[in-house]
Amino acid sequence: MPEPQTAAGISANDPRTFLRRIFANALEEASIQHVFDRHVSCERGVLRTGDDLYDLSRYQRVFVVSIGKAGHTMVDALVSKVGTGLLQGIVVCPVDPPMQSGFRYFRGGHPLPSDESVRAGSAVLRALEGMTADSLVIYMISGGASALCEKPISDDITLPDLIATYKVLVHSGAPIAEINAIRKHLSALKGGRMAQAAGAAQQVAIMISDVPEGKLDSLASGPTVPDTTTAAECYAVAEKYEMVPDFPPPVRRLFEDRLLQETPKFGDPEFLNTRSCLISSNETALRAASKMARKAYFQVVVDNSCDDWDHAAAADYLIGILRDLRKSGPRACVVSGGEVTVKVVNGGAGGRNQQFALYCATKIAGENFAVLSAGTDGIDGNSPAAGAVADGTTMERALALEADPVAALEKFDSYPLFEHLGDAIITGPTGNNVRDLRVLLAW
Repeated sequence: MPEPQTAAGISANDPRTFLRRIFANALEEASIQHVFDRHVSCERGVLRTGDDLYDLSRYQRVFVVSIGKAGHTMVDALVSKVGTGLLQGIVVCPVDPPMQSGFRYFRGGHPLPSDESVRAGSAVLRALEGMTADSLVIYMISGGASALCEKPISDDITLPDLIATYKVLVHSGAPIAEINAIRKHLSALKGGRMAQAAGAAQQVAIMISDVPEGKLDSLASGPTVPDTTTAAECYAVAEKYEMVPDFPPPVRRLFEDRLLQETPKFGDPEFLNTRSCLISSNETALRAASKMARKAYFQVVVDNSCDDWDHAAAADYLIGILRDLRKSGPRACVVSGGEVTVKVVNGGAGGRNQQFALYCATKIAGENFAVLSAGTDGIDGNSPAAGAVADGTTMERALALEADPVAALEKFDSYPLFEHLGDAIITGPTGNNVRDLRVLLAW
């Protein structure tokens, strides 16, 4: 059989280069412009989002709320379809914008809310409360929006109170779904309350998801969709993880006196005129990676079971699947999405993806295996990298350069090693986020 080639002519037997091509292709397939071209169009003044059509001439006002890490790129993509004349709105993003006329811009805080986050949240709420039945609100929502755009449910809760509460939640040991349940009930925007504020307006949410499949009420803590969590669940979570004594006084009182207000639910009238259109998710990147590997004659298995697992447990699990798959053929590939966890103690430079790749390197030394792990937002922890590639030669090459991969692993200092080897993946911020991608090859 001739040596398998990718569409770009790069040999699939050059594993680290091939893995980089897989990741680059996945980023392209999941890029904002690409998914907008596929799911959003505007012809003769009629906007299409997925299967829904909106005649823009019917509305007195078309207002855009774009929040999240992809806030700017989503606005640019929409403007390229609709033009600038009809659109106005608010954009909240963690980076400074390329300005579009007609929009107000806020640079919110992330991962903790900032003054600008609260100013943005207040501006969004005031704008939505002014919408009427002849208004169309186009939400564009991507990951990171929970902290970037926020307004506490009570004026008694100050920004320092809000930040302190976020820290209690993050350090509680509770899973993200339970943390988000409390965030929703403490917010004037989350848990469907943004849609509630817009009242009778026609509303459509265009979404880029960085949460597990099928859990859209977790994306940005679900500001435009019915909330599936309850105040009673929040009280139970806070008690289970002994959070209440650590909450700042205004938040503590809400829990001690059982004063949390319930969020909007399925069947509530505010959702009668609200639609959601998911245009990209982790599945987009997984499909692209799987397709490219199959074209190079790899037998592919997609397995997301290890989402939210510890990085070492996830690596052992996926390598085990790869070893089993290889028994049925010489070219095996495992594709996995979602996010793994790393418990960092006095760490150096790196992130969960590089830690995962380096741990894999210690397990596949000397074998014809290769691994890529990278974040589609282009950011991995506190490093300049999105992630890294590793293979059966990584340990040997590191030692030849007098680097200590085991020490780097123990110190959570993976980036300097991968940068030294030329195996760090540097993309810069992508203006997008559909979670992480992991690809493992055997040949």
